Amino acid sequence: MKSSIFIVAELSANHNGDLNHACNTIRSMAKAGADAVKVQTYKPSSLTLNLDTGYFAKRKDGIWKGFTPWNLFAKAALPYQWHEKLKQVSDEERMTFFSSPFDKQGVDFLESMNVPMYKIASFEITDTPLISYTASKGKPMIISTGVAEIEDIELAIKTCRDAGNNDITLLKCTSQYPATIDQANLNTIPDMKNRFGVKVGVSDHTMGSIVPVVAVSLGATVVEKHFTLDRSMGGPDAGFSMEPHEFREMVDNVRVAESALGKVSYEVTENDKNRRRSLFVVEDIKAGDVLTKHNIRSIRPGFGLHPKLINEIMGSRAAKDLIKGDALSRLDYE
Repeated sequence: MKSSIFIVAELSANHNGDLNHACNTIRSMAKAGADAVKVQTYKPSSLTLNLDTGYFAKRKDGIWKGFTPWNLFAKAALPYQWHEKLKQVSDEERMTFFSSPFDKQGVDFLESMNVPMYKIASFEITDTPLISYTASKGKPMIISTGVAEIEDIELAIKTCRDAGNNDITLLKCTSQYPATIDQANLNTIPDMKNRFGVKVGVSDHTMGSIVPVVAVSLGATVVEKHFTLDRSMGGPDAGFSMEPHEFREMVDNVRVAESALGKVSYEVTENDKNRRRSLFVVEDIKAGDVLTKHNIRSIRPGFGLHPKLINEIMGSRAAKDLIKGDALSRLDYE
């Protein structure tokens, strides 16, 4: 992964069941400044059962109201046969193409495509067999933590490391669709970094770019956002996805924030040093006269002696005639 902020555009269900639309969306992601496109690799059977009763009945509220889980995932799934084409488009646009697998079959399929990294979705964070199998491939692991408690995160990290994989990035995520700003709790980001000793980022479902920019200022190195060509086209994820101009604005804001963060530095240029205060002669002084607070003062600029020496200098005698405006030096008194 690059050392700069890695900005991921999530395609998710915004392919809208149309391969050409999906390709155009990826091209638009590149124009909007994304470093990578992430997709999801699953079949409905990877996630749920084809039932309309009990836990698997139609949703009664929310943006997916009226869908059974099976029907929702059937509508949202990216066909396996599209992956190669979308990766090709991503390669042409010089964007990284990777995915969230939801079963071992998905991992094996993505391995056949030689994807460079993997993401574990929030709701799969307790699926340690899936995490272990994915981590065993030796690729960087990005793990979203939207529905995870501390114990879940610790176990997911341990599972990766037990599989010999230490390249782990945790994403602070609020698993609401869309999420509100007050649900972001971004102070968790530095805590995650310190507590778990891994890289951190944000997977954001709020509208706008405030959350990504603040997250970057708190140490996030990955930013993930859902992307759509046009929210009015609808779809399971359209309501909390960014349109191209919004994504471009977010990318620009993140890059500005990244530039502002810079590096840890206490360096001061010689020019700036000379803009500070120093000791100057403020009244004409004859050789042999006593230096006092009336004829020596700390003022700008910084070409004279350091102001910390003033008490040491008081009471000394001028070694030569000094003129008002002279920068005081070690040779000027004795």
